[in-house]
Amino acid sequence: MKVEKSNYRWCSVLKKSKNRLSRHRISNPQVAAVFRAYPAKARQRLREIRGLIVDTATQMSEVGELEEVLKWGEPSYLTTVSKSGSTVRIDWKHRNPNHIAIYFKCTTDLVSLFKKRFKRELLFEGNRAIILSLDEDIPFEELQLCIGLALTYHRNKKLTDRARWSYIEADLARK
Repeated sequence: MKVEKSNYRWCSVLKKSKNRLSRHRISNPQVAAVFRAYPAKARQRLREIRGLIVDTATQMSEVGELEEVLKWGEPSYLTTVSKSGSTVRIDWKHRNPNHIAIYFKCTTDLVSLFKKRFKRELLFEGNRAIILSLDEDIPFEELQLCIGLALTYHRNKKLTDRARWSYIEADLARK
């Protein structure tokens, strides 16, 4: 499903900022409504993940501004300006109430790369998501690397796996 043109007038472009976006009001009213509908514990965790996504984009030299929209009814983060990466979505589902998920485009090799590197540290759903328990600490360092890889996917997908990880680690270490 594509985001309809009419939704673009409600898109909020997330500027590079030293402040965590999670502390800021969500300017896209459709995204804000989805966040308000989440149960409190899931909403808090998803706000933390939202902040991590924006912080990661801010720290990476080639990512630039993010656009925050709804795709499939889920808060989604796109590298619309730089076109450097693949969409990252986040959500909580009624059918899995004790978990939240970070979704990646299933036609990419992103989740398979994450599994190779973090098979013991992270829980996965097929080739499309990282699953996080609401009752466990968020593994910020591992997730930041995964998010960084997604936000630079189109720029780096032809590199070897090792080169892709090295690029992300070096770029994040510069900030």
